[in-house]
This record gives sequence, C-alpha cells and structure tokens, in this order.
Amino acid sequence: MNAVIVAVLTMLVLSLLRTNVVMALLLGAMAGGLTGGLGLQGTVDAFNSGIGGGAGVALSYALLGGFAVAISKSGLPHLLADRVVVMLGSNQDAQRVRMVRTGLIMLIMLVAISSQNIMPIHIAFIPMLIPPLLLVMAKMQLDRRLIACVLTFGLVTPYMFLPVGFGGIFLNEILLKNIAANGLSTEGISVVSAMGIPALGMLTGLLIAVFISYRGKRRYDLSKIEAVENGGAEVSGVRTLVAIAAIGVAFGVQLYTGSMVLGALLGFIVFSVSGVVRWNESDGLLVDGMKMMATIGFIMIAAAGFAEVLRETGEIASLVESSAGFVDGNKALAALLMLVVGLLITMGIGSSFSTIPIIAAIYVPLAVQLGFSPLAVVALVGTAGALGDAGSPASDSTLGPTAGLNVDGQHRHIWDTVVPTFVHFNLPLLIAGWIAATVL
Repeated sequence: MNAVIVAVLTMLVLSLLRTNVVMALLLGAMAGGLTGGLGLQGTVDAFNSGIGGGAGVALSYALLGGFAVAISKSGLPHLLADRVVVMLGSNQDAQRVRMVRTGLIMLIMLVAISSQNIMPIHIAFIPMLIPPLLLVMAKMQLDRRLIACVLTFGLVTPYMFLPVGFGGIFLNEILLKNIAANGLSTEGISVVSAMGIPALGMLTGLLIAVFISYRGKRRYDLSKIEAVENGGAEVSGVRTLVAIAAIGVAFGVQLYTGSMVLGALLGFIVFSVSGVVRWNESDGLLVDGMKMMATIGFIMIAAAGFAEVLRETGEIASLVESSAGFVDGNKALAALLMLVVGLLITMGIGSSFSTIPIIAAIYVPLAVQLGFSPLAVVALVGTAGALGDAGSPASDSTLGPTAGLNVDGQHRHIWDTVVPTFVHFNLPLLIAGWIAATVL
C-alpha cells in the first residue's frame, strides 16, 4: 500500500480513537516511513529535519497564550460578558438572544475573513479575540463547534476565492504560477470565476452548520472559564483601555513585521508597563499562557515532521500517478479521483499552500490530456489543494480555532473542531469542486 495512505490513515484513525494528536502524528509518520522504505533511522531523521518548520508558529502561540491570559487579567472578558448580559436583558427572551447570537457570530466571521486580506494576520487574532468571548458564549449556551466552523470558514474561503492578501499569494503566486509552469497558459483566466463554485460549496457547509447542525444550545461549565480568568479580575475604564491598546499594538506590529512572536511580546509589554500586569506576576502569566497553548504548539511541531516524512518517502507523486491509471479517459471519474487524492495529501501535510506545487506537476498534464478546459483545470487543482485544509488535525485552520476555544479545556480538537469542519466543509467542497471541474 502507498506510504502516504498508510501514514494519513494511521494518523486519522488514531486521532478519532482519542489518541493524543501528537502521538497519532508520530505513529503515523513511523508507519508511513517504514512502509515507504525509509527504515526506522531514516524515518526518525526525516521527522527530526522537519520539526523545525513548526517551531516558529509554536513559539508564536506560546507567547500569544501569555498575551491572552494578560487580556483576561485586564477584566475585558468580564466587561464583554456584562455588556452581553445587559443586551440580553433580565428575562433573556428568545428573540433578543437570537439577535445577540447572530451579531456575535457575524463579528467573529468578519474578523476571520478580514484576517486573510484586510488585516493579513491569519490565525494570530484567535488567541486574543476568542478567549475573552468564551464567557459570553457560555452564558448564551452557544455551541463552540459552530464557532469552530465559522472561524475555519473565514480562514479558508477568502484565500481560495479572493485574490487579495493571502488569497493573492495562493491564487496568483502559487496556483496560477504552478499551473503555467506545467505547460498550461493561464493568460486571461479569471481565477475568481474558476473558484466561485468551490467557494459556494464552502458557503453551503457554513449555512448547514449555522442553521441545522449547531442551532441548538450546549452547556459549558462557567466555573472552568472563571478559573482560567484567575477567579475574576478588577474591571475599570483604564484597564479596559490598556487591553484595547495592547491588542492594537499586537495587531499593528504583526501587520508591520509579519511576526506573531514580536506582536505578542510587545502587546504583553504594554500590559506590564501599564501596571495591569505587575512585573512580579509576568513570569507566572507567561507560564500559564504557554501551558494553555502547549498542546497546539507541539501538534504544529509534530505536524511539520509528519509532512517531511511524507515528502521523503517520494510516494506522494506515485499516489497521484497511480490514480491516473484508473480513469481510462473518463473525465468525471478523473476529476473525482484527483480531488480525493488532493484531500488525502493535504490532510497529511496540513497546508494547501504546500500541496499545490506537488500535485500541479501531475494534475495539469493529465487534465489537459483528458480535455479539461483551462478554467476547469484551475478549479480542479485549486480545489484539490484546498481540500483537507479544513478538517485536518495538522492544519492551522483547525489548530487555530482549537487554540482559542479550548483555553478552559472544554473543547476537544478532534471531535469538536476537526470532525465538524471536515463534515461541513470538505464534503461540500469535494462535491462543488467536482461540479466545477465538469461544467466549466
């Protein structure tokens, strides 16, 4: 069996069986490396050479965790919760609750979408925005699985459809350039038109999550949220202004320098200099924040090693090539197989940006040979690359939401983020991508 299939399936099955995700990634990498002929030492060497790729993001999240704890210390979460309680009113009638719930969901979605283009900070906003809102969500009994879907939609859909910010990089610098580099002219092709149907698939999944799957209430333990916030903090106008200023500094620095580490560090310094966080408390808060984000950081590090093992086996290309042998000139079957293989590869690597160069080299000549139009080829390769970004245990599009929603230990990465986003986004995207490839 192909080493990539063995590695990814091992990782996914172990994760679904509630094995720690880091352990699942390690065991999946070992299974794939041994199947791919790397041997034990070769697998370990490949894994070790790849883990450095996730270290920068892991450090960023550790510091962002400390920053999130400092925000909690400022009393901002309680202020937000109190304001929402006032908006809900004493009787909390159903219509008013729905209005506040809708407003909160829309706010989170707009911020997530903006993080890909208007403010291209990607997942850096999540540990700063979401933890202060957990108390608000719990008071409304808002299902965090819905928020995970909303965040993932905002993190993925803009870059695969809008050619600005990260979308400009993905669509123009990676997708179109790799297609052109493999022999198909992309001159005059509207990438927005090509990816429009796949984007509608993502939107369909979001609407299902909002109006069908997670419209009901889900209870969370308020005492656990309070414990994360150190039993409550003093609320004052000055402390609130400092918190807003610190968040602004963190965002601004990250936008200017491109460094989440530096943004989180300077944001934390604002809290320390202002006195909201005392100097003698800063070490403890940073440690608490690092503990809060430690699991996410280790998953990111392990995921980078896992992806490197997949590359070293050399069997990603053979997986794509072998799938081409089944199509026998059938365009519809070819499109479906290419999308499924793209889903498998991206779920293993955890990054659509890294998947496109790998699959474009084989997909483009095959699609041209089968008679797909240039617009259909763009839709096919773009969708195959994006598939799996939502729904992969190793993707920052799922790790980011978990990092914000699980600060109190009441949100599971696999069953509350990965499975919901896989069902609501990967499956509709697979169908929509297949439609786009066959009708364009």
